Amino acid sequence: MPLVSVVSPSYNHEKFLARAIESIICQTFADLELIIIDDASADGSRKILEDYAKKDGRIRAVFHRENAGIVRTMNEGLEMARGKFISLFASDDEWARDKLEKQMKILVNDEDLVVWSDGLIIDQEGAETGKTFLQMYGATRRKKNGYIFEELLKGNFICGLSIIFKKEHVKDIRYDEQFKYLNDYKFMIDLAYRYKFYFIPEPLVKYRVHVDNSIIARERECYEETIALQEFFLKQYGGEITNMAKADIHFGLSSIYRRLGDLSSTKYHLIRAFKFDPLSFFRNSADRVLSKIDKFGLLAPFWKR
Repeated sequence: MPLVSVVSPSYNHEKFLARAIESIICQTFADLELIIIDDASADGSRKILEDYAKKDGRIRAVFHRENAGIVRTMNEGLEMARGKFISLFASDDEWARDKLEKQMKILVNDEDLVVWSDGLIIDQEGAETGKTFLQMYGATRRKKNGYIFEELLKGNFICGLSIIFKKEHVKDIRYDEQFKYLNDYKFMIDLAYRYKFYFIPEPLVKYRVHVDNSIIARERECYEETIALQEFFLKQYGGEITNMAKADIHFGLSSIYRRLGDLSSTKYHLIRAFKFDPLSFFRNSADRVLSKIDKFGLLAPFWKR
């Protein structure tokens, strides 16, 4: 079987680190390497990593002397990967034991796919909240399979710690240091622009939500970065995407500006959305209302764009 490189940044996750590592090394698919890069943690993470690395030769632990940030750390991990496939991980999250096994069965038939799954949301103590990742992001009805590039342009809903892809696919794709919080979103867009995605509905990962999650802790900064990223998408891909996709982006921008209290920009982007697709306001409004009502995606078969 081909080697899978599991790439994980780690920073001050002493409390969660052992369970996270155990969920990787206990995979039913054993032909893997775990590249875990500690970004100058100030807690007891180093000893935990060193102890595990001594016990399991598949673990490659790297320790930064100074904090480099998640973008540089992730890019370092991608460079270090020796496997034919790469899977991403976070040192405060967990995988189901058969996560890789189920994904590799898909990749055997088409190794050019980007395979991902839904995930269970867990709290600070590891207890399940009763929600899945897609439910938390209101994305149960979003298109998840095939070429989902234009779908992703409206907003990221990919559970990053669930994806696996061919290393060759990212030989010229890296995390972008221009984006502090949404670099993972741009990374997904870069993948989706070129490759098909394959979604496994079963939750194969556990995503931990706690006070340190950057998007939760720094909401306004994330709004401002989302604006910059969406405007970049319009500039980069504006000549290749449909008018419907352009309208969706402008409608999304109008919503963000409204939350920020910028009514002039809100109006501007609503007008732009209407110009590209007169039905965009009604389509997006109906979609958001149904997403709130239909928390479990039960209406999906009856409501399609």
